[in-house]
Amino acid sequence: MSEQVQQDQDNRLIRYSVFLVAFLMAVTGIANSMPTYNILPPFGPFPAVIIRPLILGASIFLVLASSPFTHTVTAKWPNRKWLGPLIDIVLLLAGWAVLWIYYTEQIAIENEGFAEFTMFHVAVSITAAAVFVVLSWKVWGAPLSIVSLVALFYFYTGEHWPWIFKTAPLDLVYSAEDLWFNLNDGILGNIMGILIFTVFPFILLGTMLERTGGGRSMIKLAVHVTKRFRGGPAHAAIMASSLFGTMSGGAVTNVVATGVITIPMIKQRGFSPAFAGGVEATASSAGQIMPPIMGAAALVMSDLTGIPYLTIIVAALLPALAYYASLFTSVVFEARRLGVEIGGEDLDRKDLEVTPQDYINMIMIVVPIVIVVASLIQGLSAAGAGMSAFFTIIPLSFLNPEVRHRPFIIVEALSHTGLTFGRLLMAIAVVGIIVAVLGATGLPQDFAILINEVSGGNLFLTLFVTGLAALMLGMGMPTLPAYLTIVLILGPAMQGLGLTLIVAHLFVFYYGVASSITPPVAVAAYAAASIAQAAPIKTATMALRVGLVKFAVPFVFAYYPVLLIVPEAFPKGSVGFNWPDFVSILFRLMLFIYLISSTVIAFDQRRLPWWEMILRLVFAGGVMFAVPLVHWTAVVLALFYIAWHQKNFGRKTPTKVHP
Repeated sequence: MSEQVQQDQDNRLIRYSVFLVAFLMAVTGIANSMPTYNILPPFGPFPAVIIRPLILGASIFLVLASSPFTHTVTAKWPNRKWLGPLIDIVLLLAGWAVLWIYYTEQIAIENEGFAEFTMFHVAVSITAAAVFVVLSWKVWGAPLSIVSLVALFYFYTGEHWPWIFKTAPLDLVYSAEDLWFNLNDGILGNIMGILIFTVFPFILLGTMLERTGGGRSMIKLAVHVTKRFRGGPAHAAIMASSLFGTMSGGAVTNVVATGVITIPMIKQRGFSPAFAGGVEATASSAGQIMPPIMGAAALVMSDLTGIPYLTIIVAALLPALAYYASLFTSVVFEARRLGVEIGGEDLDRKDLEVTPQDYINMIMIVVPIVIVVASLIQGLSAAGAGMSAFFTIIPLSFLNPEVRHRPFIIVEALSHTGLTFGRLLMAIAVVGIIVAVLGATGLPQDFAILINEVSGGNLFLTLFVTGLAALMLGMGMPTLPAYLTIVLILGPAMQGLGLTLIVAHLFVFYYGVASSITPPVAVAAYAAASIAQAAPIKTATMALRVGLVKFAVPFVFAYYPVLLIVPEAFPKGSVGFNWPDFVSILFRLMLFIYLISSTVIAFDQRRLPWWEMILRLVFAGGVMFAVPLVHWTAVVLALFYIAWHQKNFGRKTPTKVHP
């Protein structure tokens, strides 16, 4: 047998193994999250001491089998082919070993009520941390792993640090409990439990919607609805990304799924490649702030804060709609600037022609979302609501003739879910390291003191410093780990200045999402740039410009919690929700969006000279100012200015500009 044939057989065996293990992991996750029905046996939840190491052990295998170091090392050092398999085997065996030791020690603790830790346990915990840091680096890149390495360094050397960062002397033996042998805070702590029990059903739901035909039908319908708009496919990209992103939970995943269709169409309509990629990137990243699912982040937020899931998605609705309104507005101004006309060859593409089957496929999207919301209203848990929607989408998927002809698509979707979830857990394990360090050292409280000293107790400066730190901490991370890392460090500082829990968490979450389009590590923008065949930095800069309102909206609801509607958003002693304040901020927010969106494009009814751009920025800041005399004065002046601009330039046909 030739070496090539043997290699092909080995690769085929690995692919089958990955498929099977991922499928079995998905089935296990379903059983673990399954609510108890009268017509079904009461599967799950399984004991945490069993399900957490079991799922994580399977995830280690999936990551190493699907993305092995063997390929990486062979590509870089062809003469050292033995090194790659050795690294894979060592990581796999080390990961399984520390998980087995974790299980046996936790069982012993349950039986005996206490644990005697030794230096052996310290070595096990450090080995576990090293395994997941390496695997997270392999799957998600350097940023998150570097943050965790800094956290570990601080954990073991904190007593030697100066100023407020100095910690109490570390008991090295019992550091093993903080880092590894812990069901509450460590790598296998509560956050891992939240992902396995609560988030998994929604990742499963999003994958099923994508793989069974609902996702593509949604994109086709978005193109159909917006084809008579001047922005055409750019508006379709925004609409499709908002709907797809709320289910997928990943900015890059969203870009790839929708961008391969929308970006070429946006370019064909006459927009520049950088603008096409920028619009897709910022719309895709923002899908995670769009209710009702919010890419599963609302589920984690609910578990962390104790605030009902339904409350969170209600609070997030208006800010998300405001942001997407700003994207629509920016596209309108860019279309005016370029002189883009309604219509185009992209409208006649046969592969995007809407058929009756596409309307039928939309049932697979609408019904599960309605079931999620209805289940939550009836008091079912978030996991129960997700599983209810999942059990609904299985029979609904057979409305698609492709699924009827090849039902194995459902099995493939389950396997894909297992693989996706396993990759995500590598990042969450590293977040567990950071959580363990934060809990053991009290760093968030120290950071709150630092921010308070830097800002002098000023709310705006505190929000500014927090937002900036959140962008830096979140660069290059998946949104969910970024949000967790940021809120655990910065959340206490914000609450210390009177912000409510839900406002603080939503503020941090917005900036965690925004980090995916913020240079220099704008992962969503770079993914869109590769599809658009545009310069990555130019695409990221355009995404930043078009998505500028995303950075402002959190400040708006921090100062005006009435925008979030729910009682949990109002500080104690405040008047709470009232209609005059709500109508006021809604009107001023729309005016703010108009002013900012036209400024970033530098066009309204004509190309804006520099002085008009500055004037619009001043008015935009003024209409959001918290003092009534200031913001109403700014509103009146802005309206007079807009009327002047429309009267003098509104009837003129803009000169077509080359993109």
